[in-house]
Amino acid sequence: MADNGEEKLIAVARHIAKTLGHTDSMTDDILKIFSNFDGRLREKLSDDGIEQTLKSLDRRLSRYISLDAPIWSNSVDVSSFLHAVDQLIAAVRDWAPLAAHKRVAACLARAEDLLQQTMLRLEDEFRALIESGGGGSTDSTRHHPDYSDDDGSIEEDEDTSIPVAEPVEDYDDLLIDALPPGTVGDLHEIAKRMAAAGYEKECCAAYGACRREYLELSLSRLWLPKLSIDEVQRMQWSQLEDEIERWIKAINVTLRVLLPSERRLCDRVFSGFPSDADLSFTEVCKGSIIQLLNFADAVAISSRSPERLFKVLDVYEAIRDLIPEFELLFLDEFCLPLRNEAITVWKRLGEVIRGIFSELDNLIRRDPAKSAVPGGGLHPITRYVMNYLCAACRSRLTLEQVFEESGDADYGKGETVSASSLSAQLAWIMELLDSNLEAKSRVYKDAALGSVFVMNNGRYIVQKVKDNELGVLLGDDWIRKKMAKVRQYHVKYQRSCWGKLLSYLKVDHSNSASSNGTSSKALREQLKLFNASFDEICRNQSSWVIFDEQLKEELKISVSGHLSPAYRNFIGRLHGCADLGRHTERHIRYSLEDVEARINGLFQGTAAGAGRK
Repeated sequence: MADNGEEKLIAVARHIAKTLGHTDSMTDDILKIFSNFDGRLREKLSDDGIEQTLKSLDRRLSRYISLDAPIWSNSVDVSSFLHAVDQLIAAVRDWAPLAAHKRVAACLARAEDLLQQTMLRLEDEFRALIESGGGGSTDSTRHHPDYSDDDGSIEEDEDTSIPVAEPVEDYDDLLIDALPPGTVGDLHEIAKRMAAAGYEKECCAAYGACRREYLELSLSRLWLPKLSIDEVQRMQWSQLEDEIERWIKAINVTLRVLLPSERRLCDRVFSGFPSDADLSFTEVCKGSIIQLLNFADAVAISSRSPERLFKVLDVYEAIRDLIPEFELLFLDEFCLPLRNEAITVWKRLGEVIRGIFSELDNLIRRDPAKSAVPGGGLHPITRYVMNYLCAACRSRLTLEQVFEESGDADYGKGETVSASSLSAQLAWIMELLDSNLEAKSRVYKDAALGSVFVMNNGRYIVQKVKDNELGVLLGDDWIRKKMAKVRQYHVKYQRSCWGKLLSYLKVDHSNSASSNGTSSKALREQLKLFNASFDEICRNQSSWVIFDEQLKEELKISVSGHLSPAYRNFIGRLHGCADLGRHTERHIRYSLEDVEARINGLFQGTAAGAGRK
């Protein structure tokens, strides 16, 4: 009780001295007043008392300051050292209000110098405890064997003894206790005293430097090299794809495991000092987070060629999915710039994805309409664009998010698409592709073959859309319109190719074929023209390509449905010519069955580009 009363009395003296004791005479007066209450107080606050206290603290602390071995290797030394530190901090605090007294001021200066040396030693001990890991196994090694060797011992790097996390595949709800509870408690005791002495910044810096090294080593274990933005941009794309895969694993482990573990450790070490915990955490993670975000940013500002879409989507999704972790971990004023930078990079990646689709637009526009695909088969641009869009739509939800963020659904010209911005973009690409294919169809000298080309590519597009998320995005109405357009080219093919041939089979019923032979002669001429034209058409179209079996059958049935009845009627009329008599069969090259067989032999080509992949 006496000691407690003495402490309260000293606190009162300190307060009064601080407010009133600005001169030597006033300080002496205050000391005389309080000396009447308790002789021990007078003794403690007298010049001789201060000098004796300082000498005692200097003697006790200097032994530890100059000690070669770690103080924390001996629990008795730790207790004695911390007790002396507490006394020194209290002495400096008590003497500060009395600094107007010259002798007190001189002692105070020596005490502050001793305090500085003590804090430097505490900082060294602080670093040593972190770097050694306290000499014991961690909770993570007990519960998660992936972090230890087969014999259960912690694996150490050849060049350092800092515990480093190994890569893990499943990091949900996994936190690492890199330091054992006893070490955490020791660190907290040191941090508490450094804060009390006004050295919290130095303590935070020391903590940040040590744990930052741990985090960087952990990232190196995840095989993520330190790459500058320029180095990333100079990489071959195939190499960059591999780096992106490693980066995705690294940023997930960092945000879901390493940083939450560091946040928890900071809160425990700096318990009671939330601002110091925030500052220390920022010092630990800032460099690694900037490294990770710089890589993503380098991907964002690199080439926007269409083939890069899928890996850019991976990077975009990785950051997007980790935004909750960024917001949870980086709440304070020190970390806020890191969270904002993550969001900025994420948004920039969205801009890049939209830009890549614009590049796809340009690629379609620039694809030249110079050489025709043999046999009217699939054009490479059709296969490329459709396979590309089908693959892209596997990330439909992400793409919808990206295009909704742009706030601009007016991508194309023509009718407005009252759907998502992604649907509008896809409809615009389809329109560009249609225009490009129609221009390419005009390269064919044979209009019928140009129609076959458009039908082939149109049917391929429809099938791809139906079998994919594209159908959901473009809608049934778009599919119906596209099919109607394919049917229009079916009609064009019929007219341009078979219309003239059918004209040779028309019979003029106004003339009689009974007597003068004029009608039979005209019929024979018509038949010759038919035979020659039919031969040429069948010879040419036998090598044309129709990749879709259903479309092929539809065309054959359509041709046969128009041609066979007309040919049957024409042959019947020819048989009715009396002047031909028994010689009628000499003029008929094809029977009706022959015509059907020749029609069935159409579109047997296997030209390049006919495949459906």
